[in-house]
Amino acid sequence: MANHKSALKRIRSNETKRLRNRYQHRTTRNAIKKFRELTKKKDAEKMFPEVVSMIDRLAKRNIIHDNKAANLKSKLAKHVASL
Repeated sequence: MANHKSALKRIRSNETKRLRNRYQHRTTRNAIKKFRELTKKKDAEKMFPEVVSMIDRLAKRNIIHDNKAANLKSKLAKHVASL
């Protein structure tokens, strides 16, 4: 157990951040799944910027790695092009 006030606060803040990161990551994964299920090109082109924005936000906040974000965006762009 932590011995200092600051260590106790760090434990609390880490837990809060962990939960927020999990929520944002889960929400983005769900959006990607919905995006991949789209079959109409028009719908996909409309949703593409929103999903890319979510991915960029995760990368910016170090929830996912920059390269993973780039790979995801590339695959999603290919998906739009293939429709």
